[in-house]
Amino acid sequence: MELIFGKATPEQHDRLYQLMLDAFTPYVIKLDGGSVSGPYPHLATEIENGNIFVALDNKEIVGLVTTIQRDKELHIDQLGVDPERQGQGIGSFILKELESAARQNQIALLSLQTAEIMTDLLRLYTRHGFVETHRALPHHGDDEYLRVHMEKSL
Repeated sequence: MELIFGKATPEQHDRLYQLMLDAFTPYVIKLDGGSVSGPYPHLATEIENGNIFVALDNKEIVGLVTTIQRDKELHIDQLGVDPERQGQGIGSFILKELESAARQNQIALLSLQTAEIMTDLLRLYTRHGFVETHRALPHHGDDEYLRVHMEKSL
């Protein structure tokens, strides 16, 4: 496996949309019993704005991360790995590469949040140096699970 990290392109839209459905549906089911994740109406715009990065194995998209930049902070909105490829270090690869890109662009802080019941994700982020800042209910009010807010200073 030889992974490559880069910005998503408009030609990758449909594959990214499907990967998001595949990767995030188990999360949605665990949180609120929903049947499917999405929709992702802003995906094309976020790709065009350079806010989505992909992990490629050869030319196959195996993971993605969506981001929001706020001054010197880069917020990780969603990080997803193809369910068939989970457990192979792709999430860790994405986090390392995103951190490297953030440093090159003088970003001072990475931030994210995830549901407290997603203990596997909390372990992943902690292994990569993220520390918990606080817990709070989600602003959207769609479920009752606390979100763990985490940061990593660069």
